[in-house]
Amino acid sequence: MNSIVTDINELDLNRTYTYADYLLWHFKERVELIKGKIFKMSPAPSTRHQQIAGKLYLKIGNFFENHYCQAFFAPFDVRLPRKGQSVTDQKIYTVVQPDLCVICDESKLDDRGCLGAPDLMVEILSAGNSQKEKDNKFDLYQESGVREYWLVEPADNTLYAYVLNENGVYIGLKPATEKFRSTIFPDLEIDLGKIFN
Repeated sequence: MNSIVTDINELDLNRTYTYADYLLWHFKERVELIKGKIFKMSPAPSTRHQQIAGKLYLKIGNFFENHYCQAFFAPFDVRLPRKGQSVTDQKIYTVVQPDLCVICDESKLDDRGCLGAPDLMVEILSAGNSQKEKDNKFDLYQESGVREYWLVEPADNTLYAYVLNENGVYIGLKPATEKFRSTIFPDLEIDLGKIFN
């Protein structure tokens, strides 16, 4: 019988966990579960990270204000079930908390967050998470069918965007440093000078 875990040190980081396990974790550290493995998140994002996240959320949230899609910001659980698997808490091995996401299919939303791939995921890089975002999450979001994925790099004031093609493979767009227009939401244009300033 599983029980509440209040200290992350009680967990075996080499073990594979499910969303059912995740629901029992009541410790202060923020974690994500990627293919059953625990990934610790940065304790608290930097001021610059939060400034960029806030500006992006205001821009994206305002854009979708009178739209059927909805924007969400971390902490917000996105559960990504394996393709072809039955969807139960015991069968979900991935729970991520993107900095921002946009969900257009209302049926994916419930009281615990999002079940299934959002249309857009935005991750803002920081020293502690850049490898995870660039590697693990890129593959994960591609496999899960996230239609557009933005990686925001504060160190060089650049937005890197990837769009899922008809074969389910991400195609990288030209890195953006001034203005960026979403492929899947063509009316959504971001003035990066205002975001990074």
